[in-house]
Amino acid sequence: MYPSGGRDAPEVLAEMCAEGRLAMAGGFDGVMTSEHHGGVGGYLPNPLQLAGFLLDETDTGWAAPCPLLLPLRPTALVAEEVAWLAARHPGRVGLGVGSGALPLDFEVMGLDVAQAASVFKGRLPRLVEMLKGQALGGLEGDLALARCRDHPVTVLSAAISSVAARRAAVCGAGLILEGMSDVARLSRLRGVYRDAGGSLPVVVVRRVWLGSRQTSQIEGQRGFYQAIQGSDRPLPSDQTVHTDDAAEMVERLAEVVRVSGADALNLRVHLPGFASPAIRDQIGRLAAEVLPELRRRLASGVGRDPSETDAR
Repeated sequence: MYPSGGRDAPEVLAEMCAEGRLAMAGGFDGVMTSEHHGGVGGYLPNPLQLAGFLLDETDTGWAAPCPLLLPLRPTALVAEEVAWLAARHPGRVGLGVGSGALPLDFEVMGLDVAQAASVFKGRLPRLVEMLKGQALGGLEGDLALARCRDHPVTVLSAAISSVAARRAAVCGAGLILEGMSDVARLSRLRGVYRDAGGSLPVVVVRRVWLGSRQTSQIEGQRGFYQAIQGSDRPLPSDQTVHTDDAAEMVERLAEVVRVSGADALNLRVHLPGFASPAIRDQIGRLAAEVLPELRRRLASGVGRDPSETDAR
């Protein structure tokens, strides 16, 4: 979920909640909220708070801040707030975390983006443990964290390298794999994760658009991510799944799952320059024309790696 326009903050939040209700009612399993600061790139700064807003607006489905930029916040505070949100909405809360790379996100917090990766490496294992109700230290008396012993909150770690995939496996996190890479590369990362003992969900991001190709908007979004990555590291070719044929979209998304071995798809429809009516239309069309057949295809085992056991 992204803000899709609005004249002021209340209007933006009202629209996000309306889109969240539409998605849940249409059959999406859940929604994710991500993070950047200063209004750049069509993002908001408060993914955990937004997830709470969306959960309060709906009766079914889950919500997860994903990715929340872990180096910007004390680990214990993140664990406490997520645990209490999960106590308010049992079985409906997840969490994904990343290190962050946009300098502005760190500058406004008085932090150094150059330290982001090392800080993230140190904090991820503790966060996973705490949201299992373990290694709480002075927080043993926190009722919501104690509840996590019997009701752990799943944590996904954003990963763009084999090292990051192994780290997630070792500390007991799942994976969320970015949407810029081709599925062959994502399959390799997923393989590294499984080989290292990772057994939690692997989620693959894909930006989708059902209708005519939106070339300028897609290139605008890619330009934002290229600026973060730096001109010396060109982005891979565009991986957006765009077609005006719902059956073709089902086929292409099923192929993404099959080749990557993913357990779940994170579908993103927001593009810069599109107002809320276009986004609502996309959510509604995907729910009606794509999700039912895609669910049927996935339930038939199209994405399963035959070498895996049913338990995994």
